Amino acid sequence: MMDATALLADRLNDLLPQTQCTKCGHDGCRPYAEAIAAGAPINQCPPGGAAGIERLASATRRPVVPLNPDHGSEQPLQVAVVDEARCIGCTLCIQACPVDAIVGAVRLMHTVIPQWCNGCDLCVAPCPMDCIEMVPVQPPRRWTDDDARESRRRHEARRARLVLEAAERAQARMTRAHARLDAIAGRDDRTADEAARRRSLVQAAIERARARRQEAAKP
Repeated sequence: MMDATALLADRLNDLLPQTQCTKCGHDGCRPYAEAIAAGAPINQCPPGGAAGIERLASATRRPVVPLNPDHGSEQPLQVAVVDEARCIGCTLCIQACPVDAIVGAVRLMHTVIPQWCNGCDLCVAPCPMDCIEMVPVQPPRRWTDDDARESRRRHEARRARLVLEAAERAQARMTRAHARLDAIAGRDDRTADEAARRRSLVQAAIERARARRQEAAKP
C-alpha cells in the first residue's frame, strides 16, 4: 500500500503542467511533485503560474504565495521554431526535447512539430547555431489539462523508448563480445595463456555490459 506522501505526490503530479522544463530546479514534474510532498515550496513552477500555485496550495493545504522569481516568470504559451536555413543537423535539440517534438537526423534539417511542443525551451540552450527561437502560440491560448496529459504521455513514451534503446545497445555489445569469445576459442595460433587472457578480458566486458543493461532497466 502506498503511503500518504506517495499518494500526495501522485496528486500533485497530476496538477503540474507536465512540461518537464526543469525550471523548478528538479528533473521534471514528477520529481518536483515528490519534493513538494516532502515539504519543498509550491511556487517554483513558472509554466503553472499563479493558477498552478493555487491548485498546489489547495492540494497541500498551504497558503498561496507568489511565484518565486528565481525560477523564472509566468509567460504566454510558446512553441519552439527552428531556423531551418541555419540548422546543421547536430541532433542536440532532439536529445534535449522531453516529449520527442523535434524530428530530424544527423546532418539533416530539424523541425519542430508545433502541436507536440509544450514550450519547455530545453532545446534552445544546446543549439550551437542559436537557430531555435521560442515564439508565442497563435492564436494565443492557455495550456490546458488535456495538454498536460498529452505532454505527460509523450514524455513517458520517450523515457520508455530510451530504456529500450539502451537495452538494445547493451545486447548488441554482448552479442559482439560473445562472437569475439567464439573467435578466440576457434583459433589455434595463440598460446593457451594468451587465449585465456583474451577470453578473460572479453568476459569481463560482457559482465560490464550486462550490469549496464540491468541498471538501464531499473525504473
